[in-house]
Amino acid sequence: MPGNIAWDPSEGIIPEADLARADAVVNLTGAPIAAGRWTARRRAEIRSSRLDATHAIVQAWRSVPPRPRVLVNASATGYYGDCGESWVDETQEPGRGFLAEVCTEWEAEAWRAAELGARVVGLRFGVVLAAEGGALARMLPAFRRGLGGPMGGGRQWMSWVSLADAAGAVVLALADSEIRGAVNVVAPGVVRQLDFARILGGVLGRPAGMPIPALLLRTIYGEMARETLLASVRCRPSRLLEAGFRFCGPDLEGALRQELAPSSSRGARA
Repeated sequence: MPGNIAWDPSEGIIPEADLARADAVVNLTGAPIAAGRWTARRRAEIRSSRLDATHAIVQAWRSVPPRPRVLVNASATGYYGDCGESWVDETQEPGRGFLAEVCTEWEAEAWRAAELGARVVGLRFGVVLAAEGGALARMLPAFRRGLGGPMGGGRQWMSWVSLADAAGAVVLALADSEIRGAVNVVAPGVVRQLDFARILGGVLGRPAGMPIPALLLRTIYGEMARETLLASVRCRPSRLLEAGFRFCGPDLEGALRQELAPSSSRGARA
């Protein structure tokens, strides 16, 4: 299609002539993190899908004249690891665990574009609330049957963001020349997982009191459960707030109602 550039991240080959005509690059490439148990093969895919694509972009960046001025590269709040009750913002050092390691390496690949004169923004996304994919889409079947509930007791903090605000953060990163470095893409209204389950059940009009024991989750999903479903990430969107970003969905119930409304209703609000 006109205006699109097709490339295969697994091959690591980017059409340099097309890249040279671009003002900016947005890289959101990455295999799903919470789609199943982290086998050795799955871990390799999670890592390579992020690092190899970003590496290929920066390598192509070196070869093109003129170069794009901006690289907006995805990352995740998994960078911080399991934070317990502590608040974290963009000044926090990386945490421990597989996801923290992947995010640190992923961002390091992107920062190399800054050495070539680019303004680089690393967007650390929280749980993006999208009815058509991601964590919310995987939860919906159980919650719609009244079988949803808190995971592992539900005391862990959950940093989330509406799909509209996730997209808005990308637009802001492209447009605001003052923004560079790491940016937490999360709503200000962080909630405990227990409250997330209750609010989602309320929006769907279904009970949501069926707890899923931590032992069961660790038995089924292993390390993936420990670092995603059971990990606590209490994140502040400090850089977005400093930039004057206006959240469409600052409260969880409103964001869920908007995302789960019929598509015609969502279009009317946009």
